[in-house]
Amino acid sequence: MERVKEAEKPYRNGDWGIKYLFRGPRIDWGIVFLKPGQNMGAHYHREVEETFFILEGEGIMRVNDEELRVSAGDAIRLEPEERHDLRATESSFLKGIFIKAPYLPEDKINC
Repeated sequence: MERVKEAEKPYRNGDWGIKYLFRGPRIDWGIVFLKPGQNMGAHYHREVEETFFILEGEGIMRVNDEELRVSAGDAIRLEPEERHDLRATESSFLKGIFIKAPYLPEDKINC
């Protein structure tokens, strides 16, 4: 068993971005928090499937050439090779959970 406190884990960019709650051995998962107008960063994975669940706020999920409006309660599953980015709208923050499987930490490709 492993237990963590979300509040004790840092966001990658100080007070926003992503924070991992668990890394491996079979999945990665954590929290994404974006301030109004901020984005996560376009990327894709060669082998990893990634799922997002939006907890609060509103945003735009870009998948390949398609833009989807997302808000609390939306779940989005992405296949390997699907290029994606998540952006908070200009008028709202966005908070969600991401889950990546399998655990392959070097699998991310920035676009």
